[in-house]
Amino acid sequence: MRKILAVSVLACVFLSGCGYNEFQAKDEAVKAQWGEVVNQYQRRADLIPNLVNTVKGYASHERETLEAVTRARASATSVQVTPDVLNNPGALQKFQQAQGELTNALSRLMVVAEKYPDLKADASFRDLQSQLEGTENRITVARQRYIASVQDFNVLARRFPTNLTAKMFGYDVKPSFTVENEKSISTAPTVDFNKK
Repeated sequence: MRKILAVSVLACVFLSGCGYNEFQAKDEAVKAQWGEVVNQYQRRADLIPNLVNTVKGYASHERETLEAVTRARASATSVQVTPDVLNNPGALQKFQQAQGELTNALSRLMVVAEKYPDLKADASFRDLQSQLEGTENRITVARQRYIASVQDFNVLARRFPTNLTAKMFGYDVKPSFTVENEKSISTAPTVDFNKK
């Protein structure tokens, strides 16, 4: 009877220290943070049709830029963002690429808008631009929180003794958001004040 009690106590100590419950909690935190990332990207996608229509009214001959934004939005919203994406680096990269293309297209649209003083003075355009800027800030915060929760999960998956639990139950390290072209941002831009 004492042996059974001793084995039971050791099993409880081992299981409480193995990190299984902690993996569950951190995995759910990663999924929740991912949900917020997707929510903010969807908010941005929902603003784009109104923004494009407002710009179209003032800058109808900027058709190429407007179509690029529309195509980028369609591409970004067509990428599936299920929780499986969190464990698939290729799918996450595809999602990031589509969102990056949309960001670039929106940047070009804002440059076009600078050419039209009447558009910049339009109240609905200013409101949409303000909402878009706020959404971009929320996307940044949501991505930062997601990256932090992935980091917590990955540290748990790599740290001893919980790495043994990770291997036993198949908790692989999760991919995180990355910068698309790390080399280009690690090189300082050249500034020459002498050029005219």
